Amino acid sequence: MRCPFCGDLETQVKDSRPAEDHAAIRRRRQCTACGGRFTTFERVQLRDLVVIKSDGRREAFDRDKLTRSIRIAMQKRPIEPERIDQMISGIVRRLETMGDTDIPSKTIGEIVMDALARIDTVAYVRFASVYKNFQAADDFEEFVAQLRPPGQPEKE
Repeated sequence: MRCPFCGDLETQVKDSRPAEDHAAIRRRRQCTACGGRFTTFERVQLRDLVVIKSDGRREAFDRDKLTRSIRIAMQKRPIEPERIDQMISGIVRRLETMGDTDIPSKTIGEIVMDALARIDTVAYVRFASVYKNFQAADDFEEFVAQLRPPGQPEKE
């Protein structure tokens, strides 16, 4: 593992422990050259996924990009970081076990929205506003109206 501080290839593992509900291993490392300490995570990757964008472009699946977008939607919400990590690991596992390595971005968006809807409604609406490209307040109103149970009046 290359040291992020000096670039040296000699690092020692100082501590290893399970992370993300045993879906990953967290390793604490120290560089033998500069003494810098850093953390790495090791996860099982079943296959290399390719995302097919709506315009037909193809790009490698990036777990960090998925994590950033979900964390933005969850910002300032009362959800534990461990629960968010578990959700992200579950989404990635679901994508890896779908049977095909080429996954449309629309499918990923739907899976993320499904997971967010079960955890936090506000984060779900935030993510949907970007994913569905809301342009006006009316778009929000229509979307939120679909979330309300039938017969429940709007709050004033």
